[in-house]
Amino acid sequence: MSVKRVASLIALASAVITVLLIVVGKGAAAGPTMILFFVALGITFNVIEKFKPYTYTMMIFAAVSAAMYYPGAFDTWGDVKLASLITPLIQIIMFGMGTSMSVRDFTGVVKMPKGVFIGLVAQFTIMPCLGFFFASISGFEPEIAAGMILIGSVPSGMASNVITYLAKGNLALSITLTAILTLLAPFMTPVLMKALAGTFVQIDALAMMFDIFKMVIIPIGLGLLFNKFLSGKAKWLDDAMPVVSMAGIGFIITIITAAGQQSLLSIGLLLIFFVLMHNLSGYVLGYVAGKLFRMDERDCRTLAIEIGMQNGGLASGLAKEMGKIATVGLAAAVFGPLMNITGSVLASYWAKKPIKEKDK
Repeated sequence: MSVKRVASLIALASAVITVLLIVVGKGAAAGPTMILFFVALGITFNVIEKFKPYTYTMMIFAAVSAAMYYPGAFDTWGDVKLASLITPLIQIIMFGMGTSMSVRDFTGVVKMPKGVFIGLVAQFTIMPCLGFFFASISGFEPEIAAGMILIGSVPSGMASNVITYLAKGNLALSITLTAILTLLAPFMTPVLMKALAGTFVQIDALAMMFDIFKMVIIPIGLGLLFNKFLSGKAKWLDDAMPVVSMAGIGFIITIITAAGQQSLLSIGLLLIFFVLMHNLSGYVLGYVAGKLFRMDERDCRTLAIEIGMQNGGLASGLAKEMGKIATVGLAAAVFGPLMNITGSVLASYWAKKPIKEKDK
């Protein structure tokens, strides 16, 4: 019997048992079967080419399920408080981002000034304002609402580059925007948080600026140096960094979910709704912004993805540095897995939709 068939049968059986336990009022005992369902579904997706992009997300859902059912297991290991690992993990992820970048990634400013300028302005206006709007109407407690603004105020991440490539967008523009947005984050994110989230919680803009330099700029700078002088000379590290980055993001999401379990139990579905609206609105308004400025189809797709997808890892790290990981960090923990799903669906749709010759 093939791996796909075995895994799909396990996923089906686990789903049925989970639903039955919930129906008969024993949902608290459904943890193991729910975790097994997502793991088996992830394995199934991994051997089906069409669904491969969703494998990572299914594993994230498995980890999140474990965190919701067994939060204590993700609080402390021995004498180590797991939340203390978030900042080092972010630094490792950013170092990995730096190793995949080079000075060429910034030359798009000269080659595509219009697209870069529109992308920068759109990124630091659309998503923060959407975050503020949804936070204001959500009715959430101030710290959770502030987290919705935080996820809107950080730059896009490397995931947007992958999705842009799959969606047949302008990969060069995507990479340039991600690089420049990330370098501007130490200045723009604290200012936006002070202006918008300051109405919900107290924001120390200078401390946040230092945190971003520590978590983003320094590791990326070291990664750029590594790429320039050592790229290809340590192949094991080149191969390992993408895996380490994905595992690190999953671990961070799991820690935050466990820390905010009680809040998620009370507002989880509503938070998912608002975060999903935030994400989807970013895609729509990013695409519309491109059309308004008469950009071609490839560039419009790129803007939609760059604006709709955010660096959830950075937002999580900042929430941790604020000492509010269980509240401010929740929106970021939800946004990450959701944007992977919506981004993959959007990329699949656009990949099948041909671009007219004049827009190529």
